[in-house]
Amino acid sequence: MAAASPILSLIAAALALVGLLGAYLGLVSPMAGFQTFVAGALLGGIFATILALIGLLLSRGDRDPEGKRKALVGLAIGLGLLIVVLAAASTGGDAPPINDITTDLGDPPAFADASRVADYAGRDMSYPPEFVVIVRTHYPDLAPLRLDASPRETFDRAVAAAEALGWEVVARDDLTFYARDVTALFRFVDDVVVRVRPEAGGSLVDVRSKSRDGRGDLGANAKRIRAFLAALR
Repeated sequence: MAAASPILSLIAAALALVGLLGAYLGLVSPMAGFQTFVAGALLGGIFATILALIGLLLSRGDRDPEGKRKALVGLAIGLGLLIVVLAAASTGGDAPPINDITTDLGDPPAFADASRVADYAGRDMSYPPEFVVIVRTHYPDLAPLRLDASPRETFDRAVAAAEALGWEVVARDDLTFYARDVTALFRFVDDVVVRVRPEAGGSLVDVRSKSRDGRGDLGANAKRIRAFLAALR
């Protein structure tokens, strides 16, 4: 048991690293890389920790000093893997399991037709009505941004702000643009639409951010919208 713990923990760490690097380098899909990472870090970490604890129990006292040392190594690596997973999960706070967030729940900005943006083909880009109450409850701070500038000036500023944040603008309509943003590690792609409309001598800006993969987003879309609105202000 003691000898198996560090071996299992190293295998788990290697599996987690393979998932992370595979997704980052584009060798596997973001979801496949993420799932491999979780399998290695979470499941491997749990089993390695259990084996290490059993090893420590069996080698307690002076029965097996070498076995005890190996069990401690396995325990350290196993707990380290679990801490990494828990730290990553905690970044989402109490984010609900949804993946499409907008500042206008009554009239969400619409994504372009697939003939304009090929990446939208074969996907339902409509706004899920069941998300409305959830967004209103969990993200009450998200609202349209009102600016004193003209719609055209605001639109140009919005495009510049998006590009400064690293978004790739993929298409533009009149006072609306469509972009994609890629997460740093697993390279998940999220789609964004920004809409500018005239409002009482100024402009009204609405944003919608939607993840392509998974049901939940760990709060990433809301954070993206907040960062964009802050940059635009």
